[in-house]
Amino acid sequence: MKHFLRVVTQFFVFLYCKCLWRGLKFVIRKVTGRCELQRICHNNKPGARRTLKIESSLRYSKNELCQSALSAHPDRVEKTIDDIMTLKKVNPDTNPQLGISLQASLFQIVGYRSLVSEVEKLRREPYDCENPDHEEMLMKLWKTLRPDSPLTGRISKQWCEIGFQGNDPKTDFRGMGLLGLHNLLKMSKAEWEQKNFDKAIGYSFAIVGINITDLAYSLLVSGALKTHLYNVAPEMPSLSHFQQTFCYLMQEFHRFWIEEDPCDIMEFNRVRSKFHRRVLRQLKNPDMALCPHFAASDLHLVNL
Repeated sequence: MKHFLRVVTQFFVFLYCKCLWRGLKFVIRKVTGRCELQRICHNNKPGARRTLKIESSLRYSKNELCQSALSAHPDRVEKTIDDIMTLKKVNPDTNPQLGISLQASLFQIVGYRSLVSEVEKLRREPYDCENPDHEEMLMKLWKTLRPDSPLTGRISKQWCEIGFQGNDPKTDFRGMGLLGLHNLLKMSKAEWEQKNFDKAIGYSFAIVGINITDLAYSLLVSGALKTHLYNVAPEMPSLSHFQQTFCYLMQEFHRFWIEEDPCDIMEFNRVRSKFHRRVLRQLKNPDMALCPHFAASDLHLVNL
């Protein structure tokens, strides 16, 4: 009985707070002459600080049009913005900046959702040694990292030289699928000396790259990367932005590994978990950009 009364009390407190909040928003609009979306755009600079608040406002709106805006197709974003401004009784002629700001943020929101789907599709596609495209990417990875050392065979101990765990690399891609291979190939093309990774104690490029791919993937699907991507992608975050982030995480993890100075590879999980927590703390800052000094287009990578 006590439990029932507590649940009922909590329910009515929730309803009271909800009504109070809506009433407060109504009063604020009457006083300021601006709806909540207008206030967000006016009081917050472009980027994650603004887009995260717009995303929250739309998600918790009582209006289905606002809620559905979060899942709008990119081609429908402009029409969706027009509908929202009509709903909010905002004149686009006297308030042109609101439409521009909402459009930029909504492109980021729907772009992030599309990026999650694209990355998930790559992750779910297993490496297939019978697929010539997959094999071509794998051979390209070897030639990029060991241009002066031809492979003696498709199944070879040489794969261990670049950090795979066995004679056939396909077994290491089981967790991250083609996403792991795509990221390794992108990283191998970046302006970063792969040999630096080999200098770390018990540290191998390929298997660590797949592991950091898993870390980047978890940050993406959990929504933690919204802060970073909303700050570095002016419109729709793309796969290039994700791969840029992966390359950054690889470089930072290498530095972090050296700083931690672990005794051996058995400490890898501890160091990785500590690094993961540090990145999560950084991403809680709405002004954070993990790699703020260059955009995805500035990363010197060769297209697949």
